[in-house]
Amino acid sequence: MSKRIDEKDLKYKVRKFIKDNELIKAGDKIVLAVSGGPDSLCMLDLFCYFKENKIFNFEFVVAHVNHMIRDEAEEDAEFVRNYCKQKNAKFYLENIDVKEIADKTRCGLEETGRKVRYDFFNKILTNKMFNKIAIAHNKNDVAETILMNIFRGSGITGLKGIEPISGQYIRPLLDCERLEIEQYCEKYNLNPRIDRTNFENLYTRNKIRNIVIPYIKKEFNPNIIQTMYRLSNLVQEEEKYINDVVAEKYTEIMILEDIEQKNILQSENKIILSLKKFNTLEKVIKSKVILYTISRLIGNSKGIEKVHIDDIIKLCENNIGNKYLMPNKNLKVLVKNGQIYFIHKS
Repeated sequence: MSKRIDEKDLKYKVRKFIKDNELIKAGDKIVLAVSGGPDSLCMLDLFCYFKENKIFNFEFVVAHVNHMIRDEAEEDAEFVRNYCKQKNAKFYLENIDVKEIADKTRCGLEETGRKVRYDFFNKILTNKMFNKIAIAHNKNDVAETILMNIFRGSGITGLKGIEPISGQYIRPLLDCERLEIEQYCEKYNLNPRIDRTNFENLYTRNKIRNIVIPYIKKEFNPNIIQTMYRLSNLVQEEEKYINDVVAEKYTEIMILEDIEQKNILQSENKIILSLKKFNTLEKVIKSKVILYTISRLIGNSKGIEKVHIDDIIKLCENNIGNKYLMPNKNLKVLVKNGQIYFIHKS
């Protein structure tokens, strides 16, 4: 029988969030991404507690990436290793020279670091036959992400922030504020590692975290974190409704999906939509149907921007036969004989 948890304790709040959002199901095998900082160490401690008290039926391992940038990086790795040893948790470590990779690929340190981390987590998930990766994002991360997306000129989708579940990723701490997490670490004497680069305003997220949000709290809204979190939940609900409508409209106007024809090379797959039915849709639904179709055809819609969508809509409205667009080198959109061809050149 599982141990009763005090409702005032973060353990209760996280357990309820996991249950309400079905983040963990019986038999799940989860990779925990742990840096050793307050957020991820709190998550690890909670998972150890849940496991020890049989609150959820799951297995987990811990994954840590040493980016080899900071002098304390090896100490961070050893700290997480020792914690796992105390709790009898399996520990996986990857040492990656992120700066060297960033220089070679001409990408930023932040972007490169994120990529190598997720690559490592996914490698463990695949090789060890696990099915989920737990990331320690919290409410503050949601607020920061939404503000970053607004500053970049994001559409409605960018206001979703961070979701509790996205693919194989789960975020058990998403309903917790960073202050609550820090208080938990202090209460249970976890002594997390502190990454001093989080206080350096070199990256956009750090500037938002250390400058923008404190200013908003002081001058406009002391509850901005909770406000942005509510906005995120609202947009996620509305987005789900719109996506259901889009899927329904797609089914209504789809003529042919992923079928190879004699007049098309064997290496090309395509989806065909009815031009007449497509042109009767509202513009916002047209845009969503285009993205939905491309995602079904090639697996995602990355790199497809508003200008590409507007061009495709204009092409369909003008109905000029045999004219086509190529939003990228692998995708061709063609209007012909009253039909819209989305062709994937693999």
